[in-house]
Amino acid sequence: MAEPGGSRPRERTAPASRRRRGSPLHPGAWWLWALALGVAATRTTNPLLLALLVMVSAYVVATRRPNAPWARSYGAFVKLALAVIVVRLLFAIVLGSPIPGTHVLLDLPEVPLPDWAQGIRLGGRVTAEALTFALYDGMKLATLLICVGAANALANPSRLLKSLPGALYEMGVAVVVALTFAPSLITDVQRLRAARRLRGRPDRGVRGLLQVGLPVLEGALERSVALAAAMDARGYGRTAQVPAGVRRTTAALTLGGLLGVCAGTYGLLTAEGAAYGVPVLLAGLAAALAGLWLGGRRSLRTRYRPDRWDARAWLVAGSGAAVAALLAVAAARDPAALHPGVVPLVAPTLPLWPAAAVLIGLLPAFVTPAPTPEDTGKEPS
Repeated sequence: MAEPGGSRPRERTAPASRRRRGSPLHPGAWWLWALALGVAATRTTNPLLLALLVMVSAYVVATRRPNAPWARSYGAFVKLALAVIVVRLLFAIVLGSPIPGTHVLLDLPEVPLPDWAQGIRLGGRVTAEALTFALYDGMKLATLLICVGAANALANPSRLLKSLPGALYEMGVAVVVALTFAPSLITDVQRLRAARRLRGRPDRGVRGLLQVGLPVLEGALERSVALAAAMDARGYGRTAQVPAGVRRTTAALTLGGLLGVCAGTYGLLTAEGAAYGVPVLLAGLAAALAGLWLGGRRSLRTRYRPDRWDARAWLVAGSGAAVAALLAVAAARDPAALHPGVVPLVAPTLPLWPAAAVLIGLLPAFVTPAPTPEDTGKEPS
């Protein structure tokens, strides 16, 4: 009911203002932050710093992860990271390690191998130094996987793909459709299995799979036909005519830029390529972005409520970049602190200022808004 004098009620304007102040963060910022933490993890084998990176990413995920189906993948990445560590340790035990050591833990029977398999052994001595080196190496890869899992849990894939440039529009639509239909298929399977259990019918085995799978496939086919009709009605696939020279320039810039990005990324992830990694990566990114911008001229489309790259996105991406840059500097100035030795076997110590640099990665937990009703799937109050 309106207030006296014809003024609008306050209850209708307050939620809108709250939504403007708490607009969701650009999903690309979450990916840049997580990938920067992953780059920082590749610069050290110190288990204390790696554990600190994992805790930083886990805290941000715990405070800013929305309650959505796509945001529940973080646990799967953590399990995969633990499996990587276990596999790395098993390889060190079964296949041996080139790391020498004097602290023998196990003395397994060694299997003789032919001459063409020189450098490989099965069994033999298992030393504490070799297992420690394998543990450090596995933790580095596990931390990188957990950082990628944090990006998957924080960034809405639909909004991320909606922000793709026009040149990648068709690929983005295909991935969005796949990401949208996959949870629907899982929901249909769970619903049909629950219905069969309530009726006392089997829902496992070959018979249960066939009787559940056919209705699921039928529903997926109906949704696909309806989606195809809707996309055709909206003119999906229309392209603008551009000169042949522009198309060739676009292909050259995009291909060359992606190759530069691959070479620069390899340089950042390896200690030997640290000198050329950053300039090659920046040049590749510039060329790839120019190619994508030119390729976007063929796409005739508009974006509905596009995500804005605001000051919070710069803070989130900048915090991750600061962690990566400071750990790279620390690895160059004090490699012994970031790469503890295993021969002789010594206990790792926590370097203070690199640890403080890692804590900068906590900034997104304080500058980003809480999950919105749009991300959680709830109606705004």
